[in-house]
Amino acid sequence: MAYWLFKSEPNTWGWDDQLAKGDAGEEWNGVRNYQARNFMRAMKLGDRGFFYHSLTEKSVVGIVEVCAEVHPDSSSDDPRWECVDIKAIRPFTRPVSLDEIKATPALAEMVLVRNSRLSVQPVTEAEWREICRMGQTDPE
Repeated sequence: MAYWLFKSEPNTWGWDDQLAKGDAGEEWNGVRNYQARNFMRAMKLGDRGFFYHSLTEKSVVGIVEVCAEVHPDSSSDDPRWECVDIKAIRPFTRPVSLDEIKATPALAEMVLVRNSRLSVQPVTEAEWREICRMGQTDPE
């Protein structure tokens, strides 16, 4: 299993919106960055991800799972853009802020710390476990 981070502005698509989609999940569409798109191409069913609220909150708020592998992005007629579908698994017991992540030496090399603008990014297993620990949330 691989781990990922999906960033969204909470006023555009927040954790509550994702949760409301239930087991059917929702397309992670609208991504127009080649590197982020390529990460989605690498995703497999069952991969897990952090749901991250960007802008004002800047924190990990939940865990999602890839429920459909890469397919054409329905929000674009351009065949270059693809996306995956994700479904909510569980909220974090305690959100983990970007400031906390940046202050944790074990997370210093995390993509979120080094390239915070990328909307879809990989997370190592060690980073996954550390952030789940910080958020008092079961990593499984």
